Amino acid sequence: MHLSQDLKRILENQGYALVGKHSAVKLCHWLRKSLLESKACYKNTFYGIESHRCLQMSPAAFHCTQKCLYCWRFQGFTLTELKKEEADEPAYILEKCIEEQRRLLTGYKGDERVDLKKWEEATEPKHVACSLTGEPTLYPFLSEFFEECHKRGMTTFLVTNGTNPEALENMDVLPKQLYVTVAAPNEEIYKKLCCPLIPKAWEKLNETLDLLPSLDTRTVIRHTLVKNWNLGYEKEYAKLDMKANPWFIEPKGYMFLGYSRQRMTLANMPSHEEIKKFGEKLAELTGYEIEAERKDSRVVLLGRGKERRIK
Repeated sequence: MHLSQDLKRILENQGYALVGKHSAVKLCHWLRKSLLESKACYKNTFYGIESHRCLQMSPAAFHCTQKCLYCWRFQGFTLTELKKEEADEPAYILEKCIEEQRRLLTGYKGDERVDLKKWEEATEPKHVACSLTGEPTLYPFLSEFFEECHKRGMTTFLVTNGTNPEALENMDVLPKQLYVTVAAPNEEIYKKLCCPLIPKAWEKLNETLDLLPSLDTRTVIRHTLVKNWNLGYEKEYAKLDMKANPWFIEPKGYMFLGYSRQRMTLANMPSHEEIKKFGEKLAELTGYEIEAERKDSRVVLLGRGKERRIK
C-alpha cells in the first residue's frame, strides 16, 4: 500500500518512523523515561523487561480489525487485510526497525542526563514489543518474524485483539509472551466500544480464548478498562478469563491520551484505586492473586505463582 504524504507527515510528527511498506517503530514513552530519569515501565516491575532496550514496533501499522473508541492511535487508514504478496520480508523489517530505533536515539547521546553506557545498550535492543499500532497478527509472516528475533537472542511480546485466531493457531514460532486484549465483558459492549470492522469478531475473540490453553507460551489477558463503559462486570470477565486460563491477567486503566481524546473524556479514565478494586474482585472469582501493581500506569498483575521474569 502507498501512504499519502499527508498521512506520512501525521505519523512522523507523532514520532513514528515508517519501515518498508507497512511497518513502523516508535520510541516508547518509558524508553525515554528510562534514559532521562532512570524510571522503568511496569513491564520491568512485572516481567523484568529493560525499558531502555525495548523495541516498540508493529509489522501491520495501518491494518486493524477494530476501531476501538479508547485507542490513542491515529485511525485514519485502517485496512483489515495484508496480503502475502504485498508483505515485506521478516528479516528486512527487523533490521530496518533496529536501524530506525538507532536513528531516533541519536539525539539522546549528547544529553547530560543520559548515561552513555545505557545509551549504547539502548542501541542494541533485546526486547521486541510487537504492539505499537494496528493488529500485528494481520502480518502474514509473523511466525518467521519472531524466529528472526529469537535468532538474535531477543525476547518477544505480542499484543493482539484476538480477532485472528487462525494466525495464532498456525504459528510455528510463538512470541515469548502473548497478550490478548479483552476490553469487553460481553458482545453488546464489545460492539459499541471496540467497533469491529470484520464479521463475527466477538466469536473470533472467544475462539482465541479457547485456543490459549493449548499454546506453548506465556499468556496474558489484558483488560483495558474504561470508566462508564466496561469497568465492573467482574463475573462476566471472570468467565472469559477462566476459559483462557492465562498465566497472568492485567487489569489496566484507560489513559486519556492521543486520538482517544476525540472520543472519550477525562471522566472515562479510572483511578488506580478503581482498577485495584476491580482486580481484587476478579482475583476472588478466578482464584488468581494480586502479585504486583504500578500506580503510575494504573495497572495490577494477577497471577498464580508462575515465573514472572521473562527469559
